[in-house]
This record gives sequence, structure tokens and C-alpha cells, in this order.
Amino acid sequence: MDLDAISQHFFGTTDIDPLDPAALEAGRDRLSLAFGTEQETGRRFALWAVLRATGEAPAPHLAFKDPREQRAAEVYVR
Repeated sequence: MDLDAISQHFFGTTDIDPLDPAALEAGRDRLSLAFGTEQETGRRFALWAVLRATGEAPAPHLAFKDPREQRAAEVYVR
């Protein structure tokens, strides 16, 4: 999954740094909803990675049920 495409889709831009707080929060809300309903493993991980980049990702042990996915997320955050 292309992280720029995810940012564009949920935040309306590939550069989220200059977004005002309201726009950032709205994008996070849309992204969180998509993360919570996504079933495809790779896309779900990509959504989580973007949430992490915005400071709003749940901890790996809460975000992923599969131990392999949890481990991948733990490695990613290091």
C-alpha cells in the first residue's frame, strides 16, 4: 500500500505537516475508522503505520491480534 496514497485519501494531501489541527483530527478520525474496519492484513498495517506517523496509533498488542503482526508492528516502531 502506498503511504502517500493513504495520506492523500484521508487527509487530502500527501504532506500532513502543514495541516491545521482540525484538518489533522478529521483525517485521523477517518483513518481510525478505516483501520478498525479493514480486513486485509497489508492494508491494515499500512493504515496503522500512517496513524503511528500522526501520533494516534494504538499499541501493537492492541492493534493486532495475530502475534506475527504484533511483532512486525513492534519492529516498525523501533
